Amino acid sequence: MKALASPVRLMIVDELSRGERCMCELQPMFPMNKSTLSRHIAALKNVGILSERREGVRTYLRLATPCILNVFECAMGGDSSRGEAQGRTLERSVRSERG
Repeated sequence: MKALASPVRLMIVDELSRGERCMCELQPMFPMNKSTLSRHIAALKNVGILSERREGVRTYLRLATPCILNVFECAMGGDSSRGEAQGRTLERSVRSERG
């Protein structure tokens, strides 16, 4: 849970929930230098949320544990209506961070 405490990391997970992305695709989405983004990605990889594959010079990232997307529903006690509301709150938060 600590790895998901950062709004930037939540945005990365949100982006990868739509499918695998090249690091080169993620970089323009985040207004920070490449090393800072790499540190956020490393934190998510270190706890097993993300995995990567390399193809030539490109690095592709994907969710290693797609069930992480259900974490808010699970944290809310499995009540899907409350989990859906939490998901909408997260989505609004992520959108406001992007800006």
